[in-house]
Amino acid sequence: MRHTNVYEEKQIDKSFDIVLLKRLYKYTKKFIPLILLSTMLILSITAIDLLRPYIIKVVIDDHIVPKTIYLEEDGNGSFQYNGISYSLGNDESSIQVIDKNLIINENKNPLTDEEYQNLRKLNIDKVYHLTFLFFFILLVGFIFNYIQIYLLSYIGQKIVHDLRSDLFEHLEKMSLSFYEKNPIGRLVTRVTNDMNNISEMYTNVVVTFFKDFLIIIGSIVIMLSLNAKLTLIALSTVPLVILSSVVFRIKARNIYRIVRVKLAKINSTLSENISGIKIIQLFNQENRKYNEFKNINNEHLDAAKKEVKIYAVFRPSIRSIYSISLALLLFYGGKGILGGVLEFGVLIAFTTYINQFFRPIFDLTEKFNILQAAMASLERIFLLMDEEEDIPNVINSKSIDTINGTIEFKNVWFEYKEGDAVLRDVSFKANPGETIAFVGATGSGKTTIMNLLTRMYDIQKGEILVDGVNIKEYDKYQLRNKISTVLQDVFLFSGNIKKNISLHSPISLEEIKTVAEFVNASKFIEKLDEQYDSEVTERGSTLSQGQRQLLSFARALAFKPDVLILDEATSSIDTETEALIQDAIQKIIKDRTTFVVAHRLSTIKNADKIIVLHKGKIRETGNHNELLKQRGIYYNLYQLQYQ
Repeated sequence: MRHTNVYEEKQIDKSFDIVLLKRLYKYTKKFIPLILLSTMLILSITAIDLLRPYIIKVVIDDHIVPKTIYLEEDGNGSFQYNGISYSLGNDESSIQVIDKNLIINENKNPLTDEEYQNLRKLNIDKVYHLTFLFFFILLVGFIFNYIQIYLLSYIGQKIVHDLRSDLFEHLEKMSLSFYEKNPIGRLVTRVTNDMNNISEMYTNVVVTFFKDFLIIIGSIVIMLSLNAKLTLIALSTVPLVILSSVVFRIKARNIYRIVRVKLAKINSTLSENISGIKIIQLFNQENRKYNEFKNINNEHLDAAKKEVKIYAVFRPSIRSIYSISLALLLFYGGKGILGGVLEFGVLIAFTTYINQFFRPIFDLTEKFNILQAAMASLERIFLLMDEEEDIPNVINSKSIDTINGTIEFKNVWFEYKEGDAVLRDVSFKANPGETIAFVGATGSGKTTIMNLLTRMYDIQKGEILVDGVNIKEYDKYQLRNKISTVLQDVFLFSGNIKKNISLHSPISLEEIKTVAEFVNASKFIEKLDEQYDSEVTERGSTLSQGQRQLLSFARALAFKPDVLILDEATSSIDTETEALIQDAIQKIIKDRTTFVVAHRLSTIKNADKIIVLHKGKIRETGNHNELLKQRGIYYNLYQLQYQ
């Protein structure tokens, strides 16, 4: 199978993709009750936000600023106000009525001091009550906001946790060919930064977008109920808002794609240069690499500046439109107050509601960024998860309790790239307990054979049989568990000595010490201050090549393999350590089928069979003495090394 190369950033044309969200629903559905609870809290918080300005309006108009309301007689000697009929007093030319703490007066005769004090006390009491109500709903709003933010953050983190776990599990199943085509730095970005973008979408966009919508609709409805004419005046600038938002969305989406592509190049360049810093410094390539990075960084800067310009235009534009709406509101509202047709509290409430109307639009740029980043991240994550496992286990694969050691390659063909065969019609057989060595020039296919035996790759033609069964019929994980490999480039994990030998498997300390002593690794381990608990830095940088190699032998033996692979395990160590390793090799290969890849022919003199490869084909087969007598490729290699 040909893997997709995710090295290049996929350009995303949609800032909202319902298909991606449907796939994400798989991870969201178990949190539906919490999302519904969060939505109910959003409704309550929105109601509180909309109620606050109205309470202020009531306090001002009904209890601080006195009202004068002129009444008309209903023809029966009474006057109507708010559906209540009031009878005339002795002095019909002057009506003084206290109703709902408001004074209704023709203003011909003033209130008496007692009436005035009673009215003042009623209004002060009402102001106290409404103030207490105002603070109470503020407190309730704070509590609801806290719970809602906590729930959204919790949901987002749990979803990201599950998605990240599934992605990591999927990556573990991918073959080596996948990793050869996809830089590690980019894959790390998928598991980290892209996941954070999705979490932020849940926290700052999904449910809060619902709140913003309710705030906008609620503000419009309340303003219309208070004064329809003033509402239409205040919202007369909405067409400008819509136009600005559409233009921003189009331009921001295009430039955002470019910025992400440039940022991806920065990440991949950093990953490559930091990984290869030793080579860069050894070959004095700092200036060249710096200039390469500088060019990429400048491209990102140019794109980022264009993005900033778009935001620098949109945000002030929306604020200017808001200011125009506010100015219209103050102008016409002020005229209404002076003309006696508008209450002062209504104007105050309108200024708050118009601010609430525009606030979600102010946040549009940030939320649009978050949403687009999340959609791009989702698409890249699912693109990665859609990569098929090209070395799958067959249905009802066979289990392996033990491998007897009969291994056969029958007419095997293999190619990394289509049309470029690395192995051509390779056939050989290893009997139980035999040591088979492979020699040949670099690129002849020696290491490829080792990778095929453990199903790190699958062949295109032929068969590989283990105990007479095609390895594709076995459970590949059990197969690999029965075959231990010692590589030339030993990889050690951060941790300590014993964890690097056991790889966190249930292997006792006594077993670890036994295998370490068996392969001569205990000689240097016991000299360390903390011995088997000694810390190992990243990649084992504080240990010598020979010490790392001895640890790899101990690791291989700790898993009690039936088959052993030594892939140039002695090619880059000192003579003293090589003697220790050779002694270890002789011990661990006893009674095991062993495959050895070696450049040093001295290390394979005692092999039962030596296979000479050249350009992917087997050219010679025999033991050391037989091959020397043939005076062929092996003889020439031997002469080159020892003359």
